[in-house]
Amino acid sequence: MRAADPERLVKRNLRVSGRRLIAGGTAYPLGRGRLVLVAAGKAAATMAHAAERVLGRLLDDAIAVAPAGPPSYLRRTRLMVAGHPVPDARGAQAAEAVLALARDLGRDDLLLVLLSGGASALLPAPVAGVGLAEKAALTGRLMRAGATIHELNTVRKHLSQIKGGGLARAAAPARVACLVLSDVVGDDPSTIASGPTVPDPTTYADAIEVLRGRGVWEETPAAIRRHLEAGLRAEAPETAKPGDPLFARVMTRIVGNNAVAVAAAEREARRHGLRARVLTTRLEGEAREASRVLVSVLRECVESGRPLAPPLCLLAGGETTVTVRGPGRGGRNQEIAVAAVDPLSSFPAHAVVASIATDGVDGASDAAGGVVDQETAREAAGLSLAPAAAFLAASDSTSFLGPVGGLIVTGPTGTNVVDLTVLLAGDALPARGR
Repeated sequence: MRAADPERLVKRNLRVSGRRLIAGGTAYPLGRGRLVLVAAGKAAATMAHAAERVLGRLLDDAIAVAPAGPPSYLRRTRLMVAGHPVPDARGAQAAEAVLALARDLGRDDLLLVLLSGGASALLPAPVAGVGLAEKAALTGRLMRAGATIHELNTVRKHLSQIKGGGLARAAAPARVACLVLSDVVGDDPSTIASGPTVPDPTTYADAIEVLRGRGVWEETPAAIRRHLEAGLRAEAPETAKPGDPLFARVMTRIVGNNAVAVAAAEREARRHGLRARVLTTRLEGEAREASRVLVSVLRECVESGRPLAPPLCLLAGGETTVTVRGPGRGGRNQEIAVAAVDPLSSFPAHAVVASIATDGVDGASDAAGGVVDQETAREAAGLSLAPAAAFLAASDSTSFLGPVGGLIVTGPTGTNVVDLTVLLAGDALPARGR
């Protein structure tokens, strides 16, 4: 988590040298126009604070849009709190303020944008004819249907004035420098925060295909369907596309991502004397299925020493999804933990599986994730809990992990580089019954 600290990452990529601002390795002359800042996402307040410390009185105006969190320590930046993961009226007001700031810029001005995960929901600026409540309802349906972040943002970009290059379009002809903390597997800039400063390769046809593929097209509000169908007929403007001249004055750089956190975890594991291996930073798919695959790799290590022999630490970063099947509470990281309970119960060695959301908020719960070991199934039985599979069927991982002491609760961390799963294996266990 320290390696993914947004303040450290911003300061590493933002500095003033003489009468030039160096952002992401690109130099911008200062003094010819205004310097304004927009920060949005779960790490917005932290990133804006870092920028304030670097820029000081050079900042002419600044807005940070973030979820509810600890009291602000910002001095030169207006902090606007908005809803996440479902957009709300506060976010709509914040989006209006951001667009007004961008549209007021001239050719000699510089817009510094600091983005982190969560900005898509925090800055809802629906296109004409689409209401915020309709957009929020569709977002919720897609999330419950297990839509990936790429799928979600493909739809949201085609319903927004900011996403899909919309912020860069609003700021033109001003220069734009954007530093990004990635919360997306693969670090695709057009997916992170729905790509407000980069070209959008997706189309209205792609958005409709997502809704049909996830089985929610018929439930999609009529106003949204009308807009998407109008776009399909070229009767509504497309998002900004690759090759658009406006991007000649826009720079976007990724300054931190999941790989930074996973590499730091690997170093820490080795410092503790464990053999460590990063399996992937692209973990995707259904959380419960991903969990079973990861635990099978851990068992192979224990039984054959391949690819590592105990004591060992396997690491996987990425972002899985959960198709909600019941009325319970939980999230993708807690589901990874609960899905590991049964296979761990027959493990021949001491073993632990822990999975966390690096932003400290895992799905519909107050936990960051969960942790279980080879004894968790027996501990649950001793508490007269139903088997782990029953909680998975009800999408209720929080209710299983709570009683067995398996919830990891951190509160909001101030960063967001998606998820980290840690698998440990140590000494062999004595045979059962001895």
